Amino acid sequence: MRTYRVAYPLTWRAMDVLEAFVAFVWPPSFRAAVPYLFLLPALILVGLLVLGLIQIADTSMRVLDRDTFLLSDAYSLDNYRRALTEPFFATIAGRSIIGSLIVTVITLVFAFPYAYLMVRTSSSALRKFLLVALFLPFFIGQVVRAYGWLIILGNQGIVNDILGHAGIPTLRLLYNYPAVLFGLVQYMLPFAVLMLAPALTAIPEELEAAAGSLGASWLKTFRHVVLPLARPGLVGAGLVVMTLSLTDFAIPAMLGGGSQDFIANAIYDQFFRTSDQGLGATLSLLLVAVGSLLVGVVFTAFGAGTLAMGGRRK
Repeated sequence: MRTYRVAYPLTWRAMDVLEAFVAFVWPPSFRAAVPYLFLLPALILVGLLVLGLIQIADTSMRVLDRDTFLLSDAYSLDNYRRALTEPFFATIAGRSIIGSLIVTVITLVFAFPYAYLMVRTSSSALRKFLLVALFLPFFIGQVVRAYGWLIILGNQGIVNDILGHAGIPTLRLLYNYPAVLFGLVQYMLPFAVLMLAPALTAIPEELEAAAGSLGASWLKTFRHVVLPLARPGLVGAGLVVMTLSLTDFAIPAMLGGGSQDFIANAIYDQFFRTSDQGLGATLSLLLVAVGSLLVGVVFTAFGAGTLAMGGRRK
């Protein structure tokens, strides 16, 4: 019987050599450490963040010398005293916190029906349209969108032009608090919808049908079935919108015109306009503290929502 030799491809030989090299460098006994190896980049990033916060905390304890514009060598709490007692910073902090809460509530009110319709609609065309309309803003930068609102809502913008043709005098639609809140709601809406959609998808449609078959109206079904089951998504979306709104810089700066600054704008001014890095670092730490406090209050009152990563619901 005639036998045939099958040639061993060169690429297979190369893979054998590579496999032997990997086994030599990383023996099988090290396989248990593979998950921790994948965690290494995240640990490095967290470590850099902690080091940055330590540096910011050190800077916050140093006062600016107005003669030399250098930070003092001695530690002091003067920056914290200024940030907590001066009316200017109290006004900015109150405006930021109240604004983020208002934006969160309004955004959730608009995002919930959008996400519900996108999840529950039986029309494939409508679902695709809603998805495209949802993701389209992500391809446009925040600054570009803010400039777009400047063009639309300006004194010579499209809205005032239409109102002028109707005999209505020019309205001041920009550079005020409502304009900032409007811009933030428009910017945060896609984030809220993306957080709500998975929570609504996880609610079986059969539960709504069963409630309807038992005589519950659509309003009662929504109130007693859909809304409680969607609470994790509402909590997660609310946390994301609240923290992003509280720390936003571009929209308050552009739509507020410098008169409706949030905390992030005040931090920028201290670092790059007045060169008071100590006070800027103090405001940065206070912003982190306020944001963490608000998140802690929400976690305590409502649980972590969808941010609990599949943990037990409260």
